Amino acid sequence: MLVGLGEQKEFGEAAFRDAIRASAAALKELGAADATIAIADLKVARRALAWNVRQAVAGMRDSFYRFDALKTQKKAPAPALSAVTLGLLDSPVTMQAERALKEAAAMADGVEFAKTLGNLPPNICTPTYLAEEARKLAREFKLGLEILEQRDMEKLGMGALLSVTRGSRQPPKMIVLKYMGGPKKQKPIVYVGKGITFDTGGISLKPAAEMDEMKFDMSGAGSVLGTLRALAGMRAPLNAIGLIPTCENMPGGNATRPGDVVTTMSGQTVEILNTDAEGRLILCDALTYAERFEPDVVIDIATLTGACVIALGHVASGLFCNDAKLAAEIDRAADDAWDRVWRMPLWDDYQEQLRSNFADMANIGGRPAGSVTAACYLARFAKKLRWAHLDVAGTAWKSGREKGSTGRPVPLLTRFALRRAGVKT
Repeated sequence: MLVGLGEQKEFGEAAFRDAIRASAAALKELGAADATIAIADLKVARRALAWNVRQAVAGMRDSFYRFDALKTQKKAPAPALSAVTLGLLDSPVTMQAERALKEAAAMADGVEFAKTLGNLPPNICTPTYLAEEARKLAREFKLGLEILEQRDMEKLGMGALLSVTRGSRQPPKMIVLKYMGGPKKQKPIVYVGKGITFDTGGISLKPAAEMDEMKFDMSGAGSVLGTLRALAGMRAPLNAIGLIPTCENMPGGNATRPGDVVTTMSGQTVEILNTDAEGRLILCDALTYAERFEPDVVIDIATLTGACVIALGHVASGLFCNDAKLAAEIDRAADDAWDRVWRMPLWDDYQEQLRSNFADMANIGGRPAGSVTAACYLARFAKKLRWAHLDVAGTAWKSGREKGSTGRPVPLLTRFALRRAGVKT
């Protein structure tokens, strides 16, 4: 099979990735049992061979992933392809290439895990289901696990998180999953993933159109579980903790109302002006809880605002950070993973929009700069942390004919952790 690559002078990262996906699509049509890809060692701009290997594996695995477990009649038989060989025609097979292959396979497992969680319907993927999936990961990879129940959150004073779950019959969970592959004294990376398994908007009810896609509002949680699965699968030499606050946001007679004031775990009070701005309410208590792990850095991941989709579309995730060096690290890891981000402002000038006459702050700041004021809200709970916030509302899933979870930003989070551990190939 011959694959056209276009003009050599225009051949870059995007063209290489497109070629891999075109090859995969053709192989699916051919029904081949095995194949050798002979473009894996092509020179791609400034990239090393290891980058090619990682992208080739990611592209093939992504193309062959499908979610049809809930269909009683499959439209097509399962792909016949059982093995793919990356033929390095002009490059020697090095330890770096072998390591990149192992890393890419584990990362693809993590991405697929996150995708499947995101694609599951909300009547299956509940907070309890996420907790059980975390339990399975803990057993399989010998990870540390703690699951906080509602009574535990009440004792901790997590009033913001508990305000979101009041209208739901599904009990909330706080999942703490620990991968300790580094020295015991090494401070961990803490990933905090928003786990709203379905978001109706609560009393501030969303429009009916496309509300089904609010099952993807737990994509931050899925990406954290997928990342820890990837790191554990490749036995990465580092310590990472996944912290997942998870619940439903539903209307009901006991639901939180616009105008209610709640007290967060940090002791700060919040006037809830819009119950559909619920992600920041569960994340703020999780950020306070993260302090107890004395983390090196904390990164939260959330499908937080539609405003970020308007700002950046579906290409880049929004990056907000209170530490310039950390922001630069995340940006480099995002470029390395081709899971890109764009840094957004986190200036104090925007904090005025969160002013409340009745509490320490409001949970929304109006329509202008909605993604920025959401991040500014979270920043109030991260003052003791080296912290970054990823708004993945535009990148965590696709709509339309190709509707489904993308598994992002598992590649970014995995590469960030590995680069911090000194694995930069």
